Amino acid sequence: MKKRKICVVTGSRAEYGLLYWLMKEINVNDMLLLQIVVTGMHLSEEFGNTYKQIEKDGFTIDKKVDISLIADTELAISNSMGLGVIGFADAFNKLQPDMILVLGDRFEIFSAVSAALIARIPVAHLHGGELTEGVIDESIRHSITKMSHLHFAATDEYRNRIIQLGEQPDKVFNVGGLGIDNINKLKLLTKVDFEKSVNFELGEKNILVTFHPVTLEKSTSGKQFQALLDSISELHNTKIIFTKANADNGGRVINNMIDDYVSRHENTIAFSSMGQLNYLSALQFIDAVVGNSSSGLIEAPSFKIGTINIGDRQKGRIKTDSVINCLPKKTEIDIAFNKIYSKEFQNKLDKVENAYGKGGASKEIVNKIARVNLYNILKKPFHDLTST
Repeated sequence: MKKRKICVVTGSRAEYGLLYWLMKEINVNDMLLLQIVVTGMHLSEEFGNTYKQIEKDGFTIDKKVDISLIADTELAISNSMGLGVIGFADAFNKLQPDMILVLGDRFEIFSAVSAALIARIPVAHLHGGELTEGVIDESIRHSITKMSHLHFAATDEYRNRIIQLGEQPDKVFNVGGLGIDNINKLKLLTKVDFEKSVNFELGEKNILVTFHPVTLEKSTSGKQFQALLDSISELHNTKIIFTKANADNGGRVINNMIDDYVSRHENTIAFSSMGQLNYLSALQFIDAVVGNSSSGLIEAPSFKIGTINIGDRQKGRIKTDSVINCLPKKTEIDIAFNKIYSKEFQNKLDKVENAYGKGGASKEIVNKIARVNLYNILKKPFHDLTST
């Protein structure tokens, strides 16, 4: 029996970390043949050349699509999207996959799916139906949904939203969050081994900071991140781990501010890419995830730790009781830190259950993509919601 070729497209460290176990499952499935196309930040020295980690993990990269991430301006990103469509069209023409598999909402993934649409290749989309009202990812994510043919959502609410967008219910599945598989399957580092791995000694208190631009706001990155820096500067006996912003418009402003701050504060360290093992291992030992990363909402609750979610980047996502929302103002962030360390808040963390499930998404997705009938799957009827 001819194996079904599944082409996984990945463009960032965080996305690859979520896809890792799914790629492993595809690789060992007798009915599937894994193809890998890397792009975006994976191919940028500035962001750590993280394609090397993919190869180190034992995967074979079939194609590299360089979209020239030389700047994070609106013009540069639009140019990168255009280069992406050209590069992915060429890659798919050579690889001839039976299905493209993508996760999320980044602009390079939009380019990949656009090329697949024109090439008449079915697309399986992961983590659709989610809301992030402060960023362009919101529109990109829903656009990818409309160009996709199989949908793997992380909650029932997200599944229902995909159906609301007109997708057929029998092609939309709630499998939970992929990040939970990482937590369950990775052998996380001990504290001693983690400190050796990152060359950084943890302290009495520890926080992990990840802050990305709110891309639907113009030139707010520096001001908002400075409010966060001003707040953490007043924390006592606290070690701070920064993971840098991605290649969104305004990300380099934040990264330059991180470099400057770390150069002046011995209680800090910064990473362009920690890797999933180090990142998830860190969550065992820190008091809170701080910033506006989706990991603070999706992965952090599984570790029974708090999250300070700042501003509108994640506005609309489902959140557990471990998440404290606040405005990107120093006074608001100060209040959030006081709440994180309060006895009342700490006591309720043990009762928190992750809204994104308990794991198993990778196996369920592979079972579906291996067996789904691809005949005529490209012709999608629009599913109208019945009026009540």
